Amino acid sequence: MFRALLRRLSKLLLWLAALSVLLVLVLRWVPPPFTALMVERKLESWSSGESIDLQRTWRPWKELPDNLKMSVIAAEDQKFADHWGFDIAAIRAAFAHNERGGSLRGASTLSQQVAKNLFLWSGRSWVRKGLEVWFTGWIELLWPKQRILEVYLNSVEWGSGIFGAEAAARHHFNVGAPYLSAAQASQLAAVLPNPREWNAGRPGPHVRRRAAWIRQQVRQLGGSHYLNSMRESTARRN
Repeated sequence: MFRALLRRLSKLLLWLAALSVLLVLVLRWVPPPFTALMVERKLESWSSGESIDLQRTWRPWKELPDNLKMSVIAAEDQKFADHWGFDIAAIRAAFAHNERGGSLRGASTLSQQVAKNLFLWSGRSWVRKGLEVWFTGWIELLWPKQRILEVYLNSVEWGSGIFGAEAAARHHFNVGAPYLSAAQASQLAAVLPNPREWNAGRPGPHVRRRAAWIRQQVRQLGGSHYLNSMRESTARRN
């Protein structure tokens, strides 16, 4: 009986694994209608009794401004064009920092954040981290870098109920995402570590300093030339 149960469980896990890979493959071309984080935020609002209106409008890659693409890369993952989903050096540095105590430091790449926001839940646990590794690996294998960044920019949280670049641009600056200035793009990228506490439209001193640093990093990375090298890197890998 135990062996039969074990076989059924193994089959179930194999089916779930296969379905997860199929879902990742489909989302290479189909815009995800919602994310796991959006569902989580809605459930949180119901449990707290505070109403939340989720705002999100998909913008395809060509309509997303280069200054926002580069600001997010500069702020969150400067090795995005070169790694396969995991920044090993950053992970080691984060482990060393966390072992010394103090505030916990993460080392998530943009690919890992897409995996978490799209498919998983918030919080820290080895189970969630293992699933994050699984989805990140398949995302890197099946999606070009351009698609990863496109999904990230259309899914990341930029305030309470504000998801994606279009909703963020309209909420914080009253413009469409394609019309964001370099300064506005850097302010949006600057609040990503804590988007529900920091305000891109009304930045405090820390956010302004971080935004200025991001603009400097964008220049050092080469601006739009970095995006061209990202496309070339994807072509070589494929």
